[in-house]
Amino acid sequence: MTKTDFDLGEVRRILEPGPVVLVTSQHKGERNIMTMGWHMMLGFTPALFGCYIWPGNHSHELIRKSKQCVINVPTRALLDQVVGIGNTTGKDFDKFEHFGLTAEDAEHVDVPLIGEAYANFECRLHDGSKVGSYNLFIWEIVRARVAAEPAHPETLHYLGRGEFMVAGKIVNCRHRFKPQNL
Repeated sequence: MTKTDFDLGEVRRILEPGPVVLVTSQHKGERNIMTMGWHMMLGFTPALFGCYIWPGNHSHELIRKSKQCVINVPTRALLDQVVGIGNTTGKDFDKFEHFGLTAEDAEHVDVPLIGEAYANFECRLHDGSKVGSYNLFIWEIVRARVAAEPAHPETLHYLGRGEFMVAGKIVNCRHRFKPQNL
């Protein structure tokens, strides 16, 4: 395999860890949706999720003040909405209405879910100590709802420069793992 030097500013195109998500927020009656690709799981029990939110993003203040959000996982069917939401600001209009998305009530947070999303993860701020210095929010997922089908959805993975990769073929290697690793 021949390799060449790679622009450090483009490394995220290779390392971007997970699917693009739509983050919903709400504070004092104002709600918003933002597209996000920079996130990671940080723990399993409790389920901890970390994400970077740029302070210039309209959602940053809503989320910082409310200390809650919902992580919604879209599929390929929502690609146009994902791009549109990522290219607009919620300061000017209600993104739920503008992009034709259904706002549904959450059970454990005062933030709407996106009904059309494959999965919805209700989150409360677990650790805000890195928000001021790094804009890093560490969430505890307090409720998770996932569609029964399909088992392996066509999630979107942002590669930068307007390019997305759609989750593809599943490779099953369970027969090679010890039971504690499944």
